[in-house]
Amino acid sequence: LNQLIQRLLTISRLESGADGIRKRSLSLRELVEQVAHDAEYESTGRQCRVTAEGDDEFLVEADPDLLRSAIENVVRNATRYTAEGTTVEVHLKRQHGSNGEELVIQVSDSGPGVPDEALAKIFEPFYRLDDARNRLTGGAGLGLSIADRAIRLHGGQLRASNRKEGGLEVEIRIPAASGFALPVNS
Repeated sequence: LNQLIQRLLTISRLESGADGIRKRSLSLRELVEQVAHDAEYESTGRQCRVTAEGDDEFLVEADPDLLRSAIENVVRNATRYTAEGTTVEVHLKRQHGSNGEELVIQVSDSGPGVPDEALAKIFEPFYRLDDARNRLTGGAGLGLSIADRAIRLHGGQLRASNRKEGGLEVEIRIPAASGFALPVNS
């Protein structure tokens, strides 16, 4: 119950903009690698692996705790639903976006995926696909909602799509730190 209350307070705080966010320049690559390492350790009981790829340095202006929480929620959700004995893949890259340079984190699992009509709803508070999933995996349907709000506070966006080969891919896009530009040919 305490955890549920904390998550509800987090959503409320993110919605209202209370407390603001305290951004600083940080290495997104290091943050993603730490989250992937922690998630892999937590998922060893299911014989799942979590890999993180992205060799370049990726600098972002972000609140480290808030951004870590958002990425953790997405990666943990993937490890929770991926098929036993599979690998959750986390890819980090930079791209030219509509608003300049963006850092993109793609989290792919080998789970059941999500019905197409529910893809946008999974980021709503308390949304669960069905009661059976809730009983099997726990949670109150708040993790992806918190992640979505945290990423939007960083000027980014979160979206999900089903993979052709099965499973779900969640993509996190956030602006790169100013002065961190791609070469012209990228």
